[in-house]
Amino acid sequence: MTRSIRGRLLLLAAVWLSAALLAAFLLIAHLLKDFVTDRFDAETLAIADSLIGQLEVEGDDDRIELDDTPLDVRFTLPLSGWYWQVAADGAAVARSGSLLDGQLSGPGGDLTGAAGRDTDGAGLRVLRRELTIPDSDALVAVTVTAPLSEIEASLAQIIRPLAVALAVLGLGLAAASVIQVTMGLRSLDRLRADLARVRAGGVDRLARPDVSELRPLTDEINAALDQNATLLARSRQHLGNLAHSLKTPLSALSNELPSDHAGQALITRMDRLIGWHLRRARQAGPRLLGQRTPIAPVIDDILLVLRWPLSDKGMQVEVHCPPDAAFPGERQDLEEMIGNLSENSVKWGRTRLRLTVTPSPDRLILRIDDDGPGLDATQAPRALIRGARLDELGPPGAGLGLAIVADLAALHGGELRLERSDLGGLAAILDLPA
Repeated sequence: MTRSIRGRLLLLAAVWLSAALLAAFLLIAHLLKDFVTDRFDAETLAIADSLIGQLEVEGDDDRIELDDTPLDVRFTLPLSGWYWQVAADGAAVARSGSLLDGQLSGPGGDLTGAAGRDTDGAGLRVLRRELTIPDSDALVAVTVTAPLSEIEASLAQIIRPLAVALAVLGLGLAAASVIQVTMGLRSLDRLRADLARVRAGGVDRLARPDVSELRPLTDEINAALDQNATLLARSRQHLGNLAHSLKTPLSALSNELPSDHAGQALITRMDRLIGWHLRRARQAGPRLLGQRTPIAPVIDDILLVLRWPLSDKGMQVEVHCPPDAAFPGERQDLEEMIGNLSENSVKWGRTRLRLTVTPSPDRLILRIDDDGPGLDATQAPRALIRGARLDELGPPGAGLGLAIVADLAALHGGELRLERSDLGGLAAILDLPA
């Protein structure tokens, strides 16, 4: 997830959200605990104040007695943890029925919320008040306890809904974070889709986004596309000049030599090699993005050029090409590939030539079949080697056509396959990205 912007944002949101909810839970739980314990302390303090209000001195011996006792039934249940006791100079003078014969003891002084233990080891929360009353010199201690189990149960009744509420809140905030990140990154998804259209040739530039943060990036990409087009045009101009400077001396040399001179064949071969290397150099340079070429017109133009060789051999031509089929590249590259393969099929075919274009969302399959001698499985790899010829006595050529097509197909991210055709000859299959 750390290698994805969406993953990083969601991970950070999850970390901070979890930390914030945990801190909120701990803080609120602490406040609620204080609130609940304060409520119990207030109850025990009210009982203690009621007991203090009922103290009086009786008899000649100045006995301290209670005029009345609290009516709270919790103090009548045996060993309930709800206890009260009144002691004078350390001796109990009155106690709740819940204590039975027991006695509350502990450190002296005033206490609020002190920890104590019941006879069975259960926790108690202790409140103690020491005082003196008129007409008596005895030190009176009033002690009231509440069971910790009831305090914890009351606290749990509040903590559980709090935890559930915070969990629901966390899920809602997590969903909001996912929606927020998704909506925030939607502009990047649109930018990626626009780049895919540029690469596929649907458009030649990126549209300016509505999001201000992406506008500098879009401007830089468009500037890179413009530079790509400029460099490609400049390289083609230089290559054209180089081709002219090389081919002009070859033409002059050809004119100087007799037509039957042995050097004429070498000049022809050099001219073909120069043309091939120049095309290879052009394709090795920057490729112009945003290009998309309809295939059907290119096939029509190539068959128009080959009309005389086709007529001389009496070959029948079949073309199966959807009218909307398009090649994601420049026309001259498509012409080079289809032209070389068609010319090869016309040279070697006997009576039939078939061109089939099968587009799909991801791939573009262009197949050229003939009824010539074809190639077997061992000959096909050798036919793709530059300058290699399988039949020196066959039609004239430099053995570069199939190698050029294979190189161009590879430069466009595809491949050329040579198989046996159902017509009996060669099936040249171009498998290219759509």
